[in-house]
Amino acid sequence: PAALSSRRAGKRNFHSYFYFKLGRVFTGWVQRSFQSTRAATASQNTCAADDNKAASPVPKDCLVCSYNEWDPLEEVIVGRAENACVPPFSVEVKANTYEKYWGFYQKFGGQSFPKDHLKKAIAEIEEMCNILKREGVIVKRPDPIDWSVKYKTPDFESTGMYAAMPRDILLVVGNEIIEAPMAWRARFFEYRAYRRIIKEYFNCGAKWTTAPKPTMADELYDQDYPIHSVEDRHKLAAQGKFVTTEFEPCFDAADFIRAGRDIFVQRSQVTNYMGIEWMTRHLAPDYRVHVMSFKDPNPMHIDATFNIIGPGLVLSNPDRPCHQIELFKKAGWTVIRPPVPLIPDDHPLWMSSKWLSMNVLMLDEKRVMVDANETSIQKMFENLGISTIKVNIRHANSLGGGFHCWTCDIRRRGTLQSYFD
Repeated sequence: PAALSSRRAGKRNFHSYFYFKLGRVFTGWVQRSFQSTRAATASQNTCAADDNKAASPVPKDCLVCSYNEWDPLEEVIVGRAENACVPPFSVEVKANTYEKYWGFYQKFGGQSFPKDHLKKAIAEIEEMCNILKREGVIVKRPDPIDWSVKYKTPDFESTGMYAAMPRDILLVVGNEIIEAPMAWRARFFEYRAYRRIIKEYFNCGAKWTTAPKPTMADELYDQDYPIHSVEDRHKLAAQGKFVTTEFEPCFDAADFIRAGRDIFVQRSQVTNYMGIEWMTRHLAPDYRVHVMSFKDPNPMHIDATFNIIGPGLVLSNPDRPCHQIELFKKAGWTVIRPPVPLIPDDHPLWMSSKWLSMNVLMLDEKRVMVDANETSIQKMFENLGISTIKVNIRHANSLGGGFHCWTCDIRRRGTLQSYFD
């Protein structure tokens, strides 16, 4: 038996050694094949900025580079309101919208937003693009798509919504574009509107990552999410209960906000802990992801609750106090409470609150794009020594976003720094 055991052990050692060697040979072959393919691709692809040079996998002059929300803005993607459709009134849409608009969703889900309103929103965003260009910013736009087309996966069917808010679906960290998986079924195929632009950036050396795409099966949502009133929202939020479960990772990019090596995120109706954990592991060790929480009855996208506008400067919504605000105060940051928004009560806000007034876009530390109607916050910025670039996007607000939402900054002139060491 001892001899038999010895022979068996010898066979096991031989097999282990054999597969080890085979694995090394196979791994080496894969690496050489990949390197050969990558070199061949790099030699064929050229960047539009310089047709005579072969594109490097990560060129120093990559068109994509942004580490925070305030360095000088050089290039940006601005969304489109064209063909925007009301999402079907599914459980995740109900959990993220106000009760007074539920009838609107039930009646118009799958159809266009009101045509006259949409026309005005389109004109406002065109003017916003023109102003950005006059400020020296390069503007890119997603492709127009017919969002009314019904689609079906093995797990659900839906119509689309829009490509209005690139901030929701794209997150730029350094020279990497991260495509968010999203959490609304109506936004499952929203990435298609941006693929042409992303491929252009990729061919010019940017990294391109697509987060795991959720199935958006019924198990991702609490089908019995008990929401009937604002009081219900407060109670559920205080208990840490959300319409999205932990069935699979999901997140919207707009629940993340950047400050160099530190990136802040909230668990929300559209971003779950699995999604946060995926992002944390993906960005480590170069970046630190911090989970924030707020007294917010309906958390969805952080930038109308907590908007970092400069090194050591953050806007914190007074109606939604931050539970971790001491982290910023201890680091010497100035926490500013923006004034109450001035948007009229009768103006339709189908997907958001009035606090879009603080959803501003910094063109640099001393210039901010702000709504032309929000005179109170304009004065606040001017008192801070920040010049205001006033643009009217009231009708565009109705579709669920302010200036920060309607944009995704692709390139800001700056370097990676830490603001919390």
